[in-house]
Amino acid sequence: MSQAPSPTLAGPETHAVRGRLDATGYLICFLGIVRRELLRFFNQKERFFSALVRPLVWLFIFAAGFRNTLGLSITPPYETYVLYEVYVVPGLAAMIQLFNGMQSSLSMVYDREVGSMRVLLTSPYPRWSLLFAKLAAGVAVSIIQAYVFLAVAAFWETDIPLIGYLAALPAFLASGMMLGAIGLFLSSLVRQLENFASVMNFVIFPMFFASSALYPLWRVNESSATLYWICQANPFTHAVELIRFALYGAFNPVSCAVVLGTGILFFVLAVIAYDPGRGLLARRGGPAGEAA
Repeated sequence: MSQAPSPTLAGPETHAVRGRLDATGYLICFLGIVRRELLRFFNQKERFFSALVRPLVWLFIFAAGFRNTLGLSITPPYETYVLYEVYVVPGLAAMIQLFNGMQSSLSMVYDREVGSMRVLLTSPYPRWSLLFAKLAAGVAVSIIQAYVFLAVAAFWETDIPLIGYLAALPAFLASGMMLGAIGLFLSSLVRQLENFASVMNFVIFPMFFASSALYPLWRVNESSATLYWICQANPFTHAVELIRFALYGAFNPVSCAVVLGTGILFFVLAVIAYDPGRGLLARRGGPAGEAA
């Protein structure tokens, strides 16, 4: 005589697994990753100061030398003639986010191979949620750094209205997500930590210098139409312009669309690349050469 299986045999274990994957579990996992990244940032004070050295050197030294030669005429979002140091502040703030996005991806390469993300990537949580938490943590760090830079730059007559600091927050969030997603995707292409530095240089410097961060594109167009269109196609240009317009209480819809679209595209590519079944890591045998 057959006996029906007891539903209580697998019940507690199944309930426990489902309990880890509910909304509360996702939130705990998300906050844990963000908290870890913030603690790492605040405990590494040299990382904080090094992130400010590059933009401050350009603002206080290079901008002083170019002040009388590279002023900007009346072009949106500016309503009057502005000095060179006023023009470069948004681009230098975006530069902080660019370098931070790449540095966060550098730590991702290490964490994926021998650090905490190696364990997290084998957890029952979907990889897109883990990657999004890592991305959000990096963006939070970059926004803190950018606002500290703006606070220091305020002593250099940058003439940013008070409302601009608040209006720029969504722009910093969008641009940070885009640059972090690009870095996250690049981290999936690199197996060894020592190789990532060359990849960073190959990406960072062309993106930064072929943009509107340091000079208006109409001046670029006067000397080279080809370079002008390269700068227009550069997503970092649109991140700079989105921040620039936001700091002066204006909105640039084209730049916003490019930044959001590029960010979503590269985040999707990163999720696919980190997929153990079909991504780039799968073809290489998973982290550290093991099956994911």
